[in-house]
Amino acid sequence: ENLGNVFSKTLAATWLKNSLVTTLSTVVVSVAVAAPAGYVLSRGRSKAVSGYSLLLFVMQSLPIITSVVPLFILFAGMGLVDNLLGLTIIYVGSTMTVATWMMAAYFDSIPISLEEASWIDGCSVFGSFTKVVLRNSLPGVLSTAIFAFLLAWNDYLVAIVFLRSNEIFTLPMGVQSFFQQNATDWPSVMALAVVMMLPPVIVFAALNKYFSVGGIGGSLAGR
Repeated sequence: ENLGNVFSKTLAATWLKNSLVTTLSTVVVSVAVAAPAGYVLSRGRSKAVSGYSLLLFVMQSLPIITSVVPLFILFAGMGLVDNLLGLTIIYVGSTMTVATWMMAAYFDSIPISLEEASWIDGCSVFGSFTKVVLRNSLPGVLSTAIFAFLLAWNDYLVAIVFLRSNEIFTLPMGVQSFFQQNATDWPSVMALAVVMMLPPVIVFAALNKYFSVGGIGGSLAGR
């Protein structure tokens, strides 16, 4: 009954759609950028790569609250406040550093001998990355995707600063809207909390079987 009331009497369906749009966009962009960036960190051995790696670490060490106000001022001038596109851009930026480190850590576990063998067979560097490294990195890609998914799906701090209109709210903002100064609609809060909980659980349950680290064990002769 509470679930029915939430979806029939509030904008819960719209909030769910907004959360799915921003979260899935964040996952796709983050993985698409973090995979090649992580490959550079894993295979590169130059001073530029080391400096880039240090820069990522420094950026990740800064709490996001330090950048919310400057970003709000910048995005206000660009028309990206109270806008799902602006929210998605911030989510992508905040997940990129950790996502890159996660991909680099998994690429380190893949022997470079596999790539060298593909180069001998005429494969380019990009071709070996897409056909050899990425195909053997499914657990790492999924781990990165789930990290980006959870960060964007559960975010409240950034959303409360950048979103103003009810029809633009994401689910965490929707839950907050049921808390009033003198009363709280607990049935609606708990019903929407269940709705928020289901997608991450479904995603992890569906992808759990792919989290295997033994897929390349016999790919090198004599080892």
